[in-house]
Amino acid sequence: MNEITITLLFLFFTIVLYVTEKIPLALTSMIVCVGLNLTGVLTIKEAFEGFVNGNVILFVAMFIVGGALFETGMASDIGGIITKFAKTEKQLIISIMVIVGLLSGVLSNTGTAAVLIPVVVGVASKSGFARSKLLMPLVFAAALGGNLSLIGAPGNMIANTALESVNMSFGFFEYAKVGLPMLVCAILFYSTIGFKLLPNNKADEKELAYNETDEGIEKEKWKKIFSLVVMIFTILTMIFENKIGIKLQISACIGAIILVLFKVISEEEAYNSIDTKTIFLFGGSLSLATALQKTGAGTIIADTIISRLGENPSPYVLLLVILILSSIMTNFMSNTATTALLVPIGLSIATRINADPRAVLMAMVIGGSCAYATPIGMPANTMVINIGNYKFKDYLKAGGPLVIISIVISAILLPIFFPFY
Repeated sequence: MNEITITLLFLFFTIVLYVTEKIPLALTSMIVCVGLNLTGVLTIKEAFEGFVNGNVILFVAMFIVGGALFETGMASDIGGIITKFAKTEKQLIISIMVIVGLLSGVLSNTGTAAVLIPVVVGVASKSGFARSKLLMPLVFAAALGGNLSLIGAPGNMIANTALESVNMSFGFFEYAKVGLPMLVCAILFYSTIGFKLLPNNKADEKELAYNETDEGIEKEKWKKIFSLVVMIFTILTMIFENKIGIKLQISACIGAIILVLFKVISEEEAYNSIDTKTIFLFGGSLSLATALQKTGAGTIIADTIISRLGENPSPYVLLLVILILSSIMTNFMSNTATTALLVPIGLSIATRINADPRAVLMAMVIGGSCAYATPIGMPANTMVINIGNYKFKDYLKAGGPLVIISIVISAILLPIFFPFY
């Protein structure tokens, strides 16, 4: 059996186990990770390099920074301020999605989610509303916000770099022509019809990374303020990542180290705030993405589907196929990996049919950002799975319709702003 077949079988195995959840998701990820090595598809280094992936480091550090905000009671205080202006769950969802969406436009979508997760948990605690109703709109807004600017998501830069090789490029806010209407529609959807699709799960306090602070314990005021200052400092360094030359993962680590060093959060509290289930789920699942890229299985899937359209496909049919293909792949490979895989194929397609490369790549980036239907589509989805006590089917039920909505909106707007010919 060749490596491509083995990889495709593991992909099928992963999809089935993730959907049925016969065993824990993190365990499924680890079985795939180890299995890909035992079958010779990946080396030890390739199989486990997901655990030293930059996003995993970001997870760990931001769990600690967020944990400090929660342990000191500051997250609860901020939640109290927000709930004064947003009295209902729907108002909170609108507020959260607007704030997260706009921040994601200039800040890493994963970083934005990581920063605001403890705040939203604090909002849920203060308001008495289910955190599972609020956290999912948060991560969806983070993904949608990534389509507001050139720096909103890694995939945006990947596509732009590819365009530069053919002397073209995207403007800084050009993605927003499609991304902003998508964000607005998502906010309207989850504050109306889609509200009923959001899971109303009871939080399992024993297993959550951020637990409610005991209200009976008076927290030191300086620790509250210090935790907030460090959080703001971390956000600012992330926003100006390129200007100061410090990667956002390092900024997050610096913030976490400062909090422990100054004893705002104890070493034990720092360790307890790290959600290990998230780390194993995400780190293990990256091995499958690596295998799809290394063996060429992902490329074969994409090429097979697109080649069925013939030599001169209708631009509208091609657009729809690109959107559907990239949106499906991104929910199992991560949006960055999907974009990296499809962009070279997109340039080849554009050349073959004499289409505008900007139009083809924009469609792939937008489709690749629709990672709402699984917990592994983007890092932020994985971060909240345990905190929100979510199941795989929760993402499918709440995020699936958003994928369809995003595809429909994109299929309407892309030909207007980025015609193939």
